[in-house]
This record gives sequence, C-alpha cells and structure tokens, in this order.
Amino acid sequence: MCNTEPFYITKSKRLCRESNMDPDKIARPKKFMTNQELSIKRKSYGEILSVVSYFSNKLLDSLKGTPILVVISDSDGYLLDMVGDETIKSTIEKFGIEMGSLFTQEDTGTNVISLSLEQRHPITLIGEDHYHKFLYGVACYGAAFHYTDEDNLLGSVCIMMPISFQNPLFLTMLSQAVDSIERELLLRKQNKKLNIMNQIMLSRTRNGIVITDEKGITTEFNDFAQQISNKSRSSVIGKLIYDSDLTGEYFKRVLEHEEKYENEELKFKNKNGDQVVCLFDAQPIYEDDRVVGAFGQFRDITDRYLIKEKYNYLAYHDDLTGLPNRRYIQKEIDSLIKSSQEGKTTKLAILFLDLDRFKIINDTFGHSNGDLLLVEATKRLLGCLGKNDKLARLGGDEFIFLLKDFEDEDYVIQFAERVLELFKDPFSVNVNQFHTTVSIGIAIYPNHTITLEEFMIYADNAMYKVKTHGKNGYAVYTSDMLNNSIEELKLETDLRKALDNNEFLLHYQPQICNKSGGIVGVEALIRWNHPKLGLIYPDKFINLAEETGLIIQIGEWVIRQACIQNKKWQNSGIKPFKIAVNLSTQQFFKLNLVEYVKKVLDQTGLAPEYLALEITESMAMDFNYSLKVLRQLKDIGVCISIDDFGTGYSSLSYLKNFPIDYLKIDRSFVSDIMVDDHDVNIVKAIITLAHNLGLKVIAEGVETKDQLHFLKKYKCDEIQGYLFSKPISAEQFEENYTN
Repeated sequence: MCNTEPFYITKSKRLCRESNMDPDKIARPKKFMTNQELSIKRKSYGEILSVVSYFSNKLLDSLKGTPILVVISDSDGYLLDMVGDETIKSTIEKFGIEMGSLFTQEDTGTNVISLSLEQRHPITLIGEDHYHKFLYGVACYGAAFHYTDEDNLLGSVCIMMPISFQNPLFLTMLSQAVDSIERELLLRKQNKKLNIMNQIMLSRTRNGIVITDEKGITTEFNDFAQQISNKSRSSVIGKLIYDSDLTGEYFKRVLEHEEKYENEELKFKNKNGDQVVCLFDAQPIYEDDRVVGAFGQFRDITDRYLIKEKYNYLAYHDDLTGLPNRRYIQKEIDSLIKSSQEGKTTKLAILFLDLDRFKIINDTFGHSNGDLLLVEATKRLLGCLGKNDKLARLGGDEFIFLLKDFEDEDYVIQFAERVLELFKDPFSVNVNQFHTTVSIGIAIYPNHTITLEEFMIYADNAMYKVKTHGKNGYAVYTSDMLNNSIEELKLETDLRKALDNNEFLLHYQPQICNKSGGIVGVEALIRWNHPKLGLIYPDKFINLAEETGLIIQIGEWVIRQACIQNKKWQNSGIKPFKIAVNLSTQQFFKLNLVEYVKKVLDQTGLAPEYLALEITESMAMDFNYSLKVLRQLKDIGVCISIDDFGTGYSSLSYLKNFPIDYLKIDRSFVSDIMVDDHDVNIVKAIITLAHNLGLKVIAEGVETKDQLHFLKKYKCDEIQGYLFSKPISAEQFEENYTN
C-alpha cells in the first residue's frame, strides 16, 4: 500500500512552514462576516443551502451513531452552515471556528475547506495530513460542488469526525452526496429557466393559449385567452376541455386521432353580446412519440374581420397603426391610374411623408417608444383626411396620403401645410415628450400616362429633396429631380470612400470679442475636396452622411482634426483660443461620445477648455439623457454651446439646468435685425436671457457694420461672420492672423 502524501497536502504544509506557522499553536480564522453579512449571504444562497442541507441530512441519517459534523462553505471559504454532532461543533467553536468565519490556508493552515475549493475534487485529511497538531485526532473529508453546466464553483461540503471513526467509505458517500447535490441544483436551474421562458411566452404573446393533458383536462389558460373568452382561469383549469361548445370537438379529435388544425375561424359572443372572431390552431403534444396533451391558440381578428370584405385585413393593413399598408394603397392608386387611362377623368395626387429624426428617437428610446410615437402620429394624420382622401403606412416611419377628386392643386398644397402644422406640438409618449417634424414629397398625376412605379418615384424624389434641404417642409415633384437623385446616388458612393481617401479638410471661421476686437475662438467647418467635383460644402453632403449613417465617423474625424490643429497652433506660439465643433444628433446620442472626446484630448494634449462642442436645441428632446451627457462633458472641462438658438424647441428648464457656456444666435435672426422688428426683439431677448443665466452670446452670420453696431449696443459678447472673415484654411488663418 502506498502512503505517499498527495502533492497538494505537501504544498500546503510547505506554505505553512514558509509562513512561520507554529504547528503546536491553534490556528484560528482571522476574518469573519458580520451578522448582517452572514444573513445576506445565507439568503442569497437560500436555494443552494436548502439542497445541500437536504442531502447532508440524508448523509447524517445514513451514518447515525457516528459522531460526524457536516460544514458547508461558499466558494470563497466562508462557513455558512454546520450540522451534526454537537460535541464536535462546540469543540471547534472554542477554536474560533463558527458560522461566518473564513477558511484560508494563510490563516488556518492546511484545512479541508480551502483544499476542497482549490483542488475541486474530493479530498481526505486524516491525522498528520494536517499541519497543526491539535487536528491530528481529526479525520476530514471534503468536496467542492458546482453548477455543472457552467463549471461555476459554488462552495464545499466537508465532514469531520474523531480519527478513530475514519473510513474511506465516507469519502465515497460524500462524493455521491455531492453528485446528487449538483444534479439537483442543475435540474432546479434548468426548471427555473424553463418556467421563466414559459411564463414569458404565455404572458407576452398576443395569442390566447390553451393546453391540456392527454385526458383533455385543461392545464394552462393564459391571460389573453381569458380576455378573448371572458372566462376566468380558475373556471377553466382542471376542467375537461371536451365540455367546451366552442373547441371541445377540436381538442377531442386532436387527442384521440392526432389531427391538426390551422387558422380555423371561430365565432362566438362575449358576455356583452358582441361578436368575437378568432383564428384557432390546435395540435398534439408529443413525448417519445406518445401524445401527452394538446396545444391550442386563439388569435383575435374581430377588428380585422369587420373591415370591408373585399380587402383581407391581414394582407392589406398595418398591424401597428391599423392603417392600410403599402399593398393596399398601391392597389388603390393603380386602380385609379387604370381608370384614368380608360378615359375617366379624376384628379389624383400622392404625398409621401417621412418623420424627421425618427431613427434617432427609435434607437435612443427603444422600439416600443418608437412604435407608440408612430401610433400617436397616425392619430394626428387621420385628422387631416377629407372625404376623398386616404392615409396608409408604407413601413417604418413612412406614410402616404392619397388625394383624389379635388377641385384644384391648391387643395394639395394647403393639405401639405396642414400636415406640417400638426407636428409643431410635441408628442407625449409614456413619460417622454418627443419633437419630430415631417418631410413631405408631393406628386400630382400629370396629363400624360405614367405607371404606378413612376408616380411613386416622383413623390419619393420630392420628399428626398426636402430631406436634403433641412427637412420640415414639402416639395412638389419637378422633372429635374430624378436626374438630381441619380447624381446623389453617385455622390453617396464617393462619400463612403472619402474618409479612407483623406478627402475631407477643415476651414476655420474666426470668432471675435466685441469688447477687445481680438480673436477668442474659431469654428471648425468641414469641406469635402472631391477628386472630380472639387470643393464641396457641407450643405451638399451632411444630410447624405446622416441618411447613410456615415455622419458619426465623419463627426469623430472633425473632433480629432480640430484638436490636432488647435494644439499645433498653440505649439507654434499662437495665443490659445477655443475651437468650436458642431455635433450631429446621431453623434450626440452615441453612447461612447464622452469617452471619445476624452481620448482625443488625451492623445492630442489639447487642454479641454480650448474645445467647444456645439449642440442644437433638438438634441435636448431627452432631458435626462442630455443632462447626463453634458454634465460628463463639463466634468472633462470642455465648453458647451447651443447652436442656432431660437430655431428649435426652446425650453427655459434646459437652459437653467444644462451646464451651458454659450448661446449662439442663428444667422436667420441676425440677417434681418436692421429691417425686421420681430428679429430685433428676438435677438435682444436672447442676449438678455443668456446674460441673466450667466451665459455668453455669440452671433453668427454678421455681414454688415450696422449689424455689428446693433449687437455691440446690446452687449452681444462675440461675433462671427463674413464682416470679419469667411471660413478659411489653416494656412490662410496662420498667414492672416499670426503676422
């Protein structure tokens, strides 16, 4: 018989000697959980402890008459439970071993708990296997237990007894107990997952679910089934499904003849006497090729069923909004076009609608909120309909109006203007308020014959023109739009290559202090040096970048290049000033914005106070998100400016709470301050409001001395515009302002 000591025991003893542990002295635990920590830990281990205790007690029962103590620890070695021989228990408590004590080799030397957790297989420590002599009279057996599907260590089960009772059989029994513990824990875990999935499936489905056993006794009847049938779950569960006048015969044939049913149309009256129409499916449930029950589901199609019979609601209507869908409206338009070709005179127009910024709202606040916004928008749009008008949803955030038999084309234009008015007020969805506008493309059926596809393309091209010119408006299709769209498709292809080909560059427009007349900053403005078309300004490609999703990459490039250039100027001896960069809406709502800005500042070495980030008012539509991001940016130390102030959805609450440094008066107000009293009052109000809130004001688009004198008179802090300089290259800036 080989008595070679296991390597892990030898290693443990060596560690004890190296730590200068005295084998003649009792080693006590040094770290203990508080009563509260122990209570919390035991509660979190509640199910695990119940399983372990069950099998531990079975082990104790099978060894009745033998003085054995069973100890249970967590995965770190904290003692969570002790059951068994009270004499042993009271003895070890004198050594400081108690519930909540931590077993480590560093504190307690060679011990069965630490080694079980470390080795992750059953171990034996008997007599002189221990390092400390006071344990020479003890035999210990231990084993770790896991979630076997993840190999996730959960804790250990150990037994100890006087050495005179040692028996190798105890380790085998302990191993079998741990195997049983792990199987039970895994089974409970899998059952819990299965139960959760079943609950989710049954509660979240929009279908009524009925499940029976092999004898036809109802075992499941979900919430939606209760709603459809007006029968309570308690009145159905445990009852024979064959007694149902509605579905009893179906379930009987399923269970007795293994028949299947799909889309069976069922009609019945609810408790109010209203007709309910459902589609019913049923099929057997098998286990090892044996029928063990039946599954049935109801889909309530009452509303759909009541739509005009000539249209199948499932095929021609949108589930979310209840509106006719693309197929329906195209069929309707095509029918009218054919009637026109047959000589029946009718006036016909279509209006394509696309919600502006909907993708950002959908991505930021979730599809559920996006769906609710579409429903609310649908309600408003339906309010526009005249007696000969129809509204359909094409998909996503696209809608279409079909107008016919109107007196003249003025009706179409007035209709579009009414739609735009509908979107001036915000939408309330759950606890959020959303501002969105619409872009409308109008196509009026011409005097000559065109196809349905051509008619739809006309309206789509008109809408795209609105998108590329700032959104929130309408355009009527003209023949040159199609050619422009083809050119824009080519431009999109080139835009995707522009970053890789290093075709973008920045121009800089100085910002002048009204008091000193000196430069206090510049605004970085992107340009595209197209290899064939030459220098392209942002109004020609920024909207395209937003539509294609390239705007985030381009925006990040602008931030980095602006910081590099500003640091380069500072290193050359130019007096430091801030550089302003516009953030796109998509960029602002990207979750890593703050980390990216901090990374760029760290890499370029630019001090954060020399970077100003400009946002628009519409970016404040989610107050809580915007406040969080702006505060994080402010914590870095960058300046924050509200660009184009007064043209969006202003709110005093965000001005008061947001950590803003500047308000930037939009050029549309500045351009007419010498001729329009309304603009005069707006500019004066913005300056007064900003100063009262401790903010500085920048006016952009200043082109005349009269405008400058007016802004100086009312104490506008900074000026930007062609009166001083157009946007220029870095080289021109250095030549003009550093000599």
